[in-house]
Amino acid sequence: LACSGERIVKAAWDQRARSSRRWALWGAIGGGVSAAVAFAPAQWVAQAVQSATDQRLALTQVRGSVWQGSAVLMLTGGPGSKDATVLPGRLQWSLAPQWNGHGPALGLTLQQDCCVPQPVTVRLQPGWGRWTFTLPAAAASSGGWGQWPATWLSGLGTPFNTLDLDGTLRLSTPGATLQWADGHWQLLGELQLDVDPMSSRLSTLDTLGRYRLILSGSTLTLSTLSGALRLNGQGQWVNSRFQFKGEAFGAEGAEGAVNNLLNLLGRREGARAVISIG
Repeated sequence: LACSGERIVKAAWDQRARSSRRWALWGAIGGGVSAAVAFAPAQWVAQAVQSATDQRLALTQVRGSVWQGSAVLMLTGGPGSKDATVLPGRLQWSLAPQWNGHGPALGLTLQQDCCVPQPVTVRLQPGWGRWTFTLPAAAASSGGWGQWPATWLSGLGTPFNTLDLDGTLRLSTPGATLQWADGHWQLLGELQLDVDPMSSRLSTLDTLGRYRLILSGSTLTLSTLSGALRLNGQGQWVNSRFQFKGEAFGAEGAEGAVNNLLNLLGRREGARAVISIG
């Protein structure tokens, strides 16, 4: 009986030791994962941005961590392109856990002296195979989200690098949601981009005009608010491909001043240029 009792005690101690080792292993794994998340490098953010934008938007000279970092924002023509332009200064970001009625989320706060002087916070909501980005409302009358130099668009390559545009881009929204799933973006709501005023080195005019692009769902509408160069058209994403049809022409009395631009913007049909993309 004594031997039997000793065996039972020894077995219990062995089981307890194995259990302790398992808990220690899981604790080490959990601690390692927590440390990796806590000190995740900012380069992870750069890689995610490049992947989500097909390498057209890039974060360079990255510093800090996923949770708090900064980088230089660069616009490119995509894979294989030699065109690239950067914004002055550095984009600052911070990422913090949040909670709302829909479950756990992350608050991404962005700020950049040149273009987003006031902090803007986007809510990131993880989901099954998708991410949802809730954009805060920002009225155009109050400056919108921020403003960017139109010269930045030259980084996209043709035709922007040839047109050499100048002016200010202002982004605003009444509130919108972006969803990223299966490698594709979907917009729920509306985004508005105003260009004011726009000029080009290919025209003798100081100002070509003021323009507005409205992205609503999968539809993009271009209109002219005022100016010598008249632009209008409509585009749509169809099966992940963008298609756009529009036209450009000179306002009465300004036809000669915008003639060179019309030759670059599309196929000439008399005094007009037909713009076709996709």
